[in-house]
Amino acid sequence: MAQEAKADAAKADTVKAWSIQGQNTLMLNQAAFSNWVGGGANNVGWLAGVNYNLTYEKGKDLWENIIILGYGQNNTKGIGTRKTQDVINLSTNYGREFAKNWYLSGGIGLQTQFAGGYEDGNNPDAKKISNFMAPGYLNVGVGVTYRPNDNFTATLRPANARVTFVLDKELQTAGTYGLKNDGDSSLFQFGFLGTAIYKIKIMDNINLTNTASVFSNYLDHPERLVLGYSGILNMKINKFISTNVTLDLLYDHNQIQKTQLKQTLGVGFAYNIDNGKKRSDKKDNQSWMK
Repeated sequence: MAQEAKADAAKADTVKAWSIQGQNTLMLNQAAFSNWVGGGANNVGWLAGVNYNLTYEKGKDLWENIIILGYGQNNTKGIGTRKTQDVINLSTNYGREFAKNWYLSGGIGLQTQFAGGYEDGNNPDAKKISNFMAPGYLNVGVGVTYRPNDNFTATLRPANARVTFVLDKELQTAGTYGLKNDGDSSLFQFGFLGTAIYKIKIMDNINLTNTASVFSNYLDHPERLVLGYSGILNMKINKFISTNVTLDLLYDHNQIQKTQLKQTLGVGFAYNIDNGKKRSDKKDNQSWMK
């Protein structure tokens, strides 16, 4: 009996409340031409990124943290270097369970980019249209989170403050990203924010992660919804090689009154981290070890 008790204690000691799922990627592409009648320009490109989900879950507490960073460039002969990917997306959300799978929650999120963007394909000689924290979006709000399993999370915040920062003085003109006056560096909005993440395992080594969001500003034109969708299709070839296909859709009246679309395809090195198990029936722990 003493030996069994020690074994049970050792087993309990290995149980932890944190789990981590993440991917580190480095995608490379290259093309070369010589006397090619069909035409073409020599080019080389790269894209690096990290995508992490860190979750603490124990008892009635749920704390989710998301870190998404990505940057990429392409250099084409005769054109020069252009940016192909640029994203900073950080968020944290804490919830306290009040009913099965439902949590009273509050959180903060920040979205921006690393470097400047230009009107003519990121040509630095063209008109600048964006930069680091220009725009930058800070969301702070409270509401409820629904999380029935590890593959689906939805958060509804009927009280959410959204601050748009434009810290580049060249871009601080009335109308840019909704700014009211020339020289303004920020725009305050208050409204409803809804977000959802849905992960699908299509087949072995092929996974699709869907992220969607909607924001309505109570203070001014609540019918002008800010809509966003991001899809990441990851096809794992082996432990270190994978293919990623991404699709981003965005509509924001304050940015441009058109639907924005971005799509990327890359094959390269990827290292996945998956130290999380499915939650137990009691949902009171997650293990670091598979």
